[in-house]
Amino acid sequence: MTFDIHSHTWPFPKPFSEDFIRQASAAKAGEAVDLTVTYDAYRAGAPADTKTVVFGGKARLSGVWVDDSYVADYVAKHPDTLKGFLSVDPTQPGWEDELRHGHEELGLCGVKLLPMYAGFRIDDERLEPLWEYVEPRGMPVLLHTGTTFVRQAPLECTLPRWIESVAVRHPEIRFVLAHLSHPYEHECVVTIRKHPNVYADISALHYRPWQLYNSLMLAQEYGVWNKVLFGSDYPFTTVTASIDGLRALNNMVEGTNLPRLNEEEIEKLIVRDGFSILGIN
Repeated sequence: MTFDIHSHTWPFPKPFSEDFIRQASAAKAGEAVDLTVTYDAYRAGAPADTKTVVFGGKARLSGVWVDDSYVADYVAKHPDTLKGFLSVDPTQPGWEDELRHGHEELGLCGVKLLPMYAGFRIDDERLEPLWEYVEPRGMPVLLHTGTTFVRQAPLECTLPRWIESVAVRHPEIRFVLAHLSHPYEHECVVTIRKHPNVYADISALHYRPWQLYNSLMLAQEYGVWNKVLFGSDYPFTTVTASIDGLRALNNMVEGTNLPRLNEEEIEKLIVRDGFSILGIN
């Protein structure tokens, strides 16, 4: 069984500003982006036994705002395979009410944050009510770390190091640093090694195979394969394409003296029970 702990749902293009779509298209050499999400398309690109975490996202600065009720409705149609996370933007008024509503009334079981996209650091003191809410309730928190094409999203806000003080003050919260924090993978790996309940996922990295090979080699050399979780980042890619990409990484080093990634660990990563690790029931 595969546990995809990083996928999206939204009624594209409604939740995105024209500026966001324009910048996303420019990042693909001017090709118009289509981020349409359907459950059938997701399932067609995933093994039959895949279970999945889905979320939308809220970041007013970057022009992204997916209502949590949309996520909850999407999950309610497929409760056997989907679990939903809510999202908040702590730079906007009313976010604490949205947090409680998303969990207590909509039944969403975790939190997705977009620090860089919304323009805040994860160690911002404004987030203390969030940590105080999720820690006793066992709610995991997945946050975007790494780069983006959005010009107004400050890179300074995305660095993995900012999780440190939060993880020390709230050691029971299970965090996931998305995308192995690319291109800050070194910082990500030493951070997840240091803090027992801080993990990373490999979503949306397989199509940069050399970068992913080196990133996972860092995980291998630091001995933290067990802290790396599987994620796809659908609709940007699929579960099957991500699995195929992982299994092909060692092909690049055939006939060289470069070290090989441990293929047993790659297979463990593909089937790692991210739901159990993150306390998702």
